[in-house]
Amino acid sequence: MWKRDEAVKPTSSQPATPAPVVSQPATAPTAAPQPEIRRIERDMVNIGKSVVIKGELNGSEDLTVEGHVEGRIELKDHVLTIGPNGKIKAQVFAKAVIVLGEVNGNVTASEKVDIRDGGSVDGDIIAPRVAIAEGAHFRGSVDMQRKGQPAQQSSKAAATSAQSSSQAQPQPAAH
Repeated sequence: MWKRDEAVKPTSSQPATPAPVVSQPATAPTAAPQPEIRRIERDMVNIGKSVVIKGELNGSEDLTVEGHVEGRIELKDHVLTIGPNGKIKAQVFAKAVIVLGEVNGNVTASEKVDIRDGGSVDGDIIAPRVAIAEGAHFRGSVDMQRKGQPAQQSSKAAATSAQSSSQAQPQPAAH
């Protein structure tokens, strides 16, 4: 029995050592992300179903539109979401555009355009990545070239045509 008590004493002294550790800096990191979550919530703006905006809409926050917007929307470094009730008649410029409602106008995104089931876009899309879900509607053209690619492709095309023309010229000279 003495050995059991001795075994219990070192075991009980070991949890006593972690007890100060349990008073814990781990609680502080858990508390730190909460303000970040709140900040993320504050960085998103909603335009409700009953709101109608005519004109130019600029912002430096993510935006969800459930109402009507006519004119121009510019959110160059942020995400624009057109909700299921949203109706847009505008030129759109954003980092990413998610369409669940209706868009009439050209859409330009620096990262991605995502037309989801039930979403509709009538206009041209310019973005490096485009996703169109089954059940979505799209009428227009898509340009998926990145900014650096057109110059590289045109120089490659010029080099290819120069090679083919230089190969074609010796053949007529041989005849």
